[in-house]
Amino acid sequence: MQSIFNFINSAQLYITIALMVIVMILIIIIIMTYSSLNKLERKYRKLMRGVNNKNLEDMVVAYLDKIDGVKEENDIMKQMYEQINAELKTCVQKTSMVRYRAFEDVGSDLSFSIAFLDGNNNGAILTSIYSRNESTTYAKPIDKGMSRYELSEEENKVLQGAINFGN
Repeated sequence: MQSIFNFINSAQLYITIALMVIVMILIIIIIMTYSSLNKLERKYRKLMRGVNNKNLEDMVVAYLDKIDGVKEENDIMKQMYEQINAELKTCVQKTSMVRYRAFEDVGSDLSFSIAFLDGNNNGAILTSIYSRNESTTYAKPIDKGMSRYELSEEENKVLQGAINFGN
């Protein structure tokens, strides 16, 4: 026992320095732990804001229910978009018009042909022939870009113009 006391007395300076280093290391660890705890507390407060004594699990379930509701609404919107897009294909999307002089004795370009086509190139060509004594208007159906009736040069021109509309 005496030898231990003698060793402690002889190494007292080294033991004191070692203990001071250990204390400094512990102080640094405490400061780091306190800083980490403050960061964790800020994150916790941010997570718990607006809870008002509610169960966190109930809040998460409520948010998940909202997400499911938004997903259902999104699916409904997609279906509506697809339906509208399909209906839009049957609406008039392509047009073309040409005015011309059908007869040499008429002084202006008062005759015309107009093509109205949908997205599938179905529709009609309206033609009006103007002369001094009378005016005639008629329509020819168009199915998939073709007419079962013979088309005049002007009608072919408006049909091709409408088919190429937007290209």
